[in-house]
Amino acid sequence: MPTDDIPFDRSISAKPEEIQTVSPLLRRVIANNGGPFTFTGTCSYVVGRGDVAIIDPGPADPRHLQSLLAAVRNETVRHIAVTHTHRDHSPGAYALKEATGAPVVGCRPRRHEQRDPAEAAVEIAFDLRYAPDRVLEDGESIAGPDYTLTAVETPGHTTDHLAFAFPQGSALFSGDHVMAWSTTVVAPPDGSMRAYRESLRKLLARGDAVYWPGHGGPVRNPQAFVNALLVHRQWREAAILRCLDAGDTTIATIVSHTYRDLAPALRGAAGQSVLAHLLDLVERGRVVAEGPATLNARYCPA
Repeated sequence: MPTDDIPFDRSISAKPEEIQTVSPLLRRVIANNGGPFTFTGTCSYVVGRGDVAIIDPGPADPRHLQSLLAAVRNETVRHIAVTHTHRDHSPGAYALKEATGAPVVGCRPRRHEQRDPAEAAVEIAFDLRYAPDRVLEDGESIAGPDYTLTAVETPGHTTDHLAFAFPQGSALFSGDHVMAWSTTVVAPPDGSMRAYRESLRKLLARGDAVYWPGHGGPVRNPQAFVNALLVHRQWREAAILRCLDAGDTTIATIVSHTYRDLAPALRGAAGQSVLAHLLDLVERGRVVAEGPATLNARYCPA
């Protein structure tokens, strides 16, 4: 399934740093950090009323901090929850904790394990200062008077990625694992295509009515959307195997033949996703790499 067949919804009404009430127990503030990988900006969520949680406080941006503090004026911030440690999601937690006294909870801290110079562009995307007061394991919860947030481990986009189930809203805060505006970048060595697809299948077993993602608007029909993402990844894998059968040996040539009309700014991300597919195929014995399986390696069918 090409991406044109995925039911994307790229409409979003809120302006950056606008405090928007999206449901009785949920407010959204979008950081002013829009771009090719962040759409209109990182979505921070205020959950509950009176005593609240803030999910993904975003980048270390004083303007966004002030917007979040304005959103919770005269309220108590009980938890600061983080889905994953990319720099557009977690660094805002430090100043927000200092301003509110709330503990930071959520995903595991990132381990610095760069091994290949080609991985530097991936590694720089992580917030290596992130140090939560409490790591939430799969199924563990935090709660306020009118909200419960339960951790749902969803590795794939990153190894540390968590979603948060919000039963009072029949919702799931899906971080960057599922977004209505775009497919998710899976960039090795931290990202794993196998884990990503397994996490998608895990979400299919849930009954959430809506997903609130880290970027873009809500996913209103999550079961159908997640199914479409899984079909798309199957299609992408088949396209990569066809390229290898036709004699393509490098990721650069595979990208040029499988990603049509791709913006130059996104070619690096496409190469990372192809590498993620190839690493999975190598592990499954479908593909062979000449030497270590990296961005610059040569590949052929097994």
